[in-house]
Amino acid sequence: MRRSTAGDAGRRRHGCPRRIGTWPAVGVTVAVLVAANLALHRWTGLRSLVTAVLVSCLLLGVLRWAGGTLADAGLARATLARGARWALALIGLVGVVYLAGALLPATRGLFEDRRYATIDGGEVMLRAFVLVPVGTVLVEETAFRGVLYGLVDRVRGAVWATAVSSLLFGLWHVLPSLRLATAKPAVTSVVGDSGSAAVLAVLGAVLFTAAAGVLFCELRRRSGSLLAPMGLHWAVNAFGYLAGYLLR
Repeated sequence: MRRSTAGDAGRRRHGCPRRIGTWPAVGVTVAVLVAANLALHRWTGLRSLVTAVLVSCLLLGVLRWAGGTLADAGLARATLARGARWALALIGLVGVVYLAGALLPATRGLFEDRRYATIDGGEVMLRAFVLVPVGTVLVEETAFRGVLYGLVDRVRGAVWATAVSSLLFGLWHVLPSLRLATAKPAVTSVVGDSGSAAVLAVLGAVLFTAAAGVLFCELRRRSGSLLAPMGLHWAVNAFGYLAGYLLR
């Protein structure tokens, strides 16, 4: 059991709340994310954006409650410039890859998505430049590469932080991938459109996003900044919307 210190006594005398342990903080974070996942899956528009911002702030509060800092979340002021450079380089790289993929006949079909048939250019721009950066990138990067990674890294190191963060990031995508087998022709052609195909599509999405989480965590570790995975995450999602709409 951890001994009471003079600092703890001072905080109690001045009415400051006691810190929560790291693993209880991880548990609180997961509970918040479960509720947020259900809410964000049902809500759209302004409600989803407000929810994403509130959840991000709440999770940073949990990190602080556990004794963490902005540096633990990859948001230290000293690393922001370096992280921004990484982000810009990654955005440019993704843009080149998407452009090549869209122009080559062999890979163009990967961008086809039946969901684009009912949306117009204005909605695509809204998704790419508002909903993705706030409703997706902000909350997911703050949660998984910021708070969860920072909490676990403080007590178990980067390998454990990457494993925990990436596994939970994969599970976060169960609900969004439920209709993946029927929405994307490239996926349908591989797994079909039956009930078992939907299960395979969800499993594939979880494994793929968990693997992507490992990459995002490594970018976070190497750059020392949350901005690096944020840049890559935004580019992959936003350019995917733009390419899918233009090639529909």
